[in-house]
Amino acid sequence: MDAELILEKIESLRRCVQRVEDKRGDSVEDLERDWDRQDIITVNLTRAVQLCVDIAAHLISEDDGAPPDTMAEGFDRLHEMGVLSATLAQRLQGAVGFRNVAVHAYRSMDWQIVHSITHERLDDFRRFARAVLDVVEKQDL
Repeated sequence: MDAELILEKIESLRRCVQRVEDKRGDSVEDLERDWDRQDIITVNLTRAVQLCVDIAAHLISEDDGAPPDTMAEGFDRLHEMGVLSATLAQRLQGAVGFRNVAVHAYRSMDWQIVHSITHERLDDFRRFARAVLDVVEKQDL
């Protein structure tokens, strides 16, 4: 396992989450009115999801099983490997769904959902990072 690579990706994840927190605003109306805020939040949430997917792929590549067929499936595999709880794996799969909408159908974004994500789901990224750091620390022992 390339621990340095994983740590770099976790630091990038931390920065993305922090950027979202800094720009999320207090209300859906704040978000709906401010296109710059929309772009900053959407890009950083998309990056955060992609970083989690990349980290998951890296960890899975160390396992003997077949690679996942989809981005979301990677989180199931991490659950099977004992890295993530079932709940966190499911939430991160939902984040992949958000990423797909953000990347492929940006104009149809539901800013109420985005606002909810920015206020209620950012800890999912922190929990993922902590779980990955636990794996990295165990490898270093």
